[in-house]
Amino acid sequence: MIHPTALIDDSAEIGDNVRIGPYCVIGADVKIGAGCELKSHVVIGPHSELGEHNVVYPFACLGEAPQDKKFSNEQTRLKIGNHNTIREYVTMNRGTVDDRHITEVGNDNWIMAYVHIAHDCVVGDHTIMANGTTLAGHVHIGNHVILGGFTKIHQFCRVGDHAFTAMDTAMQKDVPPFVMAHGSPAKPRAINFEGLKRRGFSKERIRAIKNAYKTIYQSEMSLRESLDALADLADASEDMRLMVDFVKASKRSIIR
Repeated sequence: MIHPTALIDDSAEIGDNVRIGPYCVIGADVKIGAGCELKSHVVIGPHSELGEHNVVYPFACLGEAPQDKKFSNEQTRLKIGNHNTIREYVTMNRGTVDDRHITEVGNDNWIMAYVHIAHDCVVGDHTIMANGTTLAGHVHIGNHVILGGFTKIHQFCRVGDHAFTAMDTAMQKDVPPFVMAHGSPAKPRAINFEGLKRRGFSKERIRAIKNAYKTIYQSEMSLRESLDALADLADASEDMRLMVDFVKASKRSIIR
């Protein structure tokens, strides 16, 4: 069901049961999977792919050129997974040849109005990004992450699985898995108790994560010493391994 005012490039591939509303513009080499709905006035730039059953609200602009002065119209991509809700005025840019060549957004994400996802970002599954959240280039967001309204994330930062940021948080370093952050610059506050409980984490798992948080943030040990202390637990606990591996891989260091 395509509205007669929509403009669709001849090379675009449109799946079954797709609804494209008034005044949408679909560029070259675009793929839109089955069951998607573009409400109206949506722009899908070239070399972009939407999976199945995504809903995109008016005035979103997905897959246009990255805001990078070095970009020279190379053929880079945007790839969006399945079952995402993308609200009004959201912008997502394609990747750059200086990094991954692609910006990727996973599945089952709830992306609210005025969110910006810049070039070469990677967003996992089951995330919530509240209004005005801004990801600079090369940012990586894990699974089940919640970013409060107007969260701002510096280039190359990472946010681990199950992390949470409060409204108006400004990140210049990485936020480890399970951690709640707030402030400008961002500081650790606690673990994401409520989020973990809602996702079915047992009391024992939450207690272990809390103890790991205390080891990293509330002991007198250095970061290296705290990771050594947690390393013995990582072999027996997926949660500890996730936290230890994340911190060890950090290039911008973690919020402290």
